[in-house]
Amino acid sequence: MNEEIAELTLLQAIDHQIDGIDSEIQEEQNALDGKSSDLTDRENTIAELSSKIEVIEQERRTLEAEVADEMVHVKERQAKMMQVQTGREQTALLKEIEDGKKSVKEKEEKTVAIMEEVEQLTSEIEENKNLFKGETELLQEETAKVKKAITAINKRKKTQENKRTKQAKALKAPLLRKYDKLRKHRNGLGVVNVLDGVCQGCFMAIPPQQYNLLLRGDKLFDCPTCQRIMYHEAPAEETKK
Repeated sequence: MNEEIAELTLLQAIDHQIDGIDSEIQEEQNALDGKSSDLTDRENTIAELSSKIEVIEQERRTLEAEVADEMVHVKERQAKMMQVQTGREQTALLKEIEDGKKSVKEKEEKTVAIMEEVEQLTSEIEENKNLFKGETELLQEETAKVKKAITAINKRKKTQENKRTKQAKALKAPLLRKYDKLRKHRNGLGVVNVLDGVCQGCFMAIPPQQYNLLLRGDKLFDCPTCQRIMYHEAPAEETKK
């Protein structure tokens, strides 16, 4: 294998290690972010329930005020009954009194239903507050664990980064820049093996003549399709044969 290719594959192996470590850190952070998001959802639920109570409590106060007004009206109609002289007037007043009493009853029933709903919502709020408190404590514990885990992971990352710095020095600057650019734009893969004439980066066949030259291993070639730097290394099974 070409010496530059050998150095490049070693560098890429280190880069893959670093990528894996970065993924571990991201997974730890994502799990923590998910729990934090759940806590925010819980907090929003409490706020929504509290807001709903405010709305229906306002409705209850309005109903109670209307009931009070209608009770006054009913009493006034009842007092006026003593003053009417015709049956027609009496009948009209009786209807007003009955309608008033019916309206009062309906609104009192609505008020009772609202009070029961408030009690139910208050119970839900208390339940969510208790859960919120427990989840907050768990999140604090989890945050400390994740912080500790990420610190340990970063130590491993630092070791690999030091190895990368040392390995990068083995490459000529133009080749290193090319490799880094390819890794950035080719999903972390800058140098690829070619098996049976097929690039293992884009899985497209390369021209036979170019493949034959690649097998000699004395020059660097770019894949004509994905532009990754190519090399050839036979699978372990074939090497044993």
